[in-house]
Parts: sequence; structure tokens; C-alpha cells
Amino acid sequence: MQAMMETIFDSIYLVFVITIGIRMMKNAMGNKERKLLGIMAVVLGGGDAFHLLPRMAALWVMNTDSLIAVLGIGKLITSITMTIFYLLLFQIYLLRYAVNDSKILSLSLYSLAAVRIFLCLLPQNDWLSADAPVTWGIYRNIPFVIMGIIIIVLFYRKAKEKMDHQFKYMWLAIVLSFGLYIPVVLWVDQVPMLGMLMIPKTCAYVWIVLMGYRGYNKNN
Repeated sequence: MQAMMETIFDSIYLVFVITIGIRMMKNAMGNKERKLLGIMAVVLGGGDAFHLLPRMAALWVMNTDSLIAVLGIGKLITSITMTIFYLLLFQIYLLRYAVNDSKILSLSLYSLAAVRIFLCLLPQNDWLSADAPVTWGIYRNIPFVIMGIIIIVLFYRKAKEKMDHQFKYMWLAIVLSFGLYIPVVLWVDQVPMLGMLMIPKTCAYVWIVLMGYRGYNKNN
């Protein structure tokens, strides 16, 4: 039952966000914000596919040892694409609110992203192992969480200041995505059931994409 439900959920999620992303990119009509929203959705779905497709296969295969390496590589790719996802969201913030004086802010976020990707690529992560070290899961997520906190504060302040009803709860969706993700990183090895938090975390990402899509439709 778990295999069937999780497979259906993940399949719907991937098709949904990628389809919405392609639609927004195709109909952007030269609007940079809309195009970035579409790219962001495709990066989200495409990146998650590298992790979710092997996971779906593992749910149905009795001998999962052959999939450990594939799952590890998928997690690595997803870690990098999620970093890019938040950089794109930051760029959407700059465009949407016409933020011009952003050199220090941009440098800070792109530096954090570079550190995060560098840490993800280090061999100490042992991505191909079934017993990857939890400590490195923490190390590589420190700059990622700092990125998230900065972006949360930015969207909260600007959406409130500009009375942006379309992105009014963008900050909350990002809070939920990180709040549901962190316990999995820290304690899923001790409490495997925490892995279920990835489902509402995924829903938080869908909410982020839907806010962008609704704004796109309203503008059209």
C-alpha cells in the first residue's frame, strides 16, 4: 500500500510541477519574472526526479542493493538543484520588487550557494553508501538553511511592504519547506517514520510554484 500511494503521489507531483513550469516558460511573452518562475518549477521537478524515480523503483524492487548508488547520485543532484531553485526564487524576488541595490545581498546568497554545492561535491558525503555520514548531511545543509532564512525574511518584508497579496504567504511556504526538511536530515536514521515529513515538504514546494502560477494567470 505504501509503495502504491507514494508512487502515485510522487508521479502526480513531478508531472504537475514540470507541466506548470513548461507552460509558464512557453507563455512568458518576454516577461523575465514569468520565465524565471517557469524555469524554477522545471528545475524543482527535474531535480527531484533524479531522487524520486529511483526511490519509486526501490519501493517495488525486493533487492534494493543495486539501487543504492543510483539513489545516492539522485540525492546529490537534488541537493544541487534545490540550491539553484532558491537562487532562482531570489532572482524572482529582485525582479518582482525592483530591488536595485542588491550587490552585497546577491554576493552573500551566491556565496552561500557555492559553499553548499562545494560541500555537496566533497567525497566525505559518501553519497554511494547506504550509511552516508549524518554529520556531513548537517555540514552541507548549514549554508542552505542560512540561504533559506535570508530569503524568508526578504519575502516577508517586501510582500508586507508592497501589499503583495499573490506572494503574501511565500515566506510561510519556505518556512514549512525547511521546517519539515531539517528533522529528516537530523533524525531520520534514528526515527525512520520522520521520512514521511517529505510529503508535506513536497506540498510546500507545490504551494510555492502555485503562488507563482496564480500570479502569472492573474497578470494574463
